[in-house]
Amino acid sequence: MTTAGMHQRRTGGVWASGWTAFAGVMMIFGGAMAIFEGIAAIAEDDVFVTTRNYTYNFSLTSWGWIHLALGVLVVAAGIALFGGAVWARVVGIALAGLSMIANFMWLPYYPVWAVVLIAVDAFVIWALCVGRSREARTG
Repeated sequence: MTTAGMHQRRTGGVWASGWTAFAGVMMIFGGAMAIFEGIAAIAEDDVFVTTRNYTYNFSLTSWGWIHLALGVLVVAAGIALFGGAVWARVVGIALAGLSMIANFMWLPYYPVWAVVLIAVDAFVIWALCVGRSREARTG
């Protein structure tokens, strides 16, 4: 067996690898958390405290529907990332950015949850932006 056969570079297969798979898993996790966030807000649970005089003031039910819809889209994009398609990377970056903005505006209702999801979205954007070049160098 030659060493050339052992070190073939994968240019685009059926499955994603490395940072793209990491981003897909994190998107599924972040989207599921956003879905739970939305369900809790729609049910108007008592865990949320509203801050007065906040610039981005929507009703709790409105925020619930926003997070629920965004969470479903993020989970779907995370699953699509495992196919390794370029469009899924672009959609993933866009949805993670929207999720970061939504969670930033969600800060007065549940700050810890929002900060954790902002960090998850930041890792997703980073992994999707640098993942292709790093995978090509190590592959």
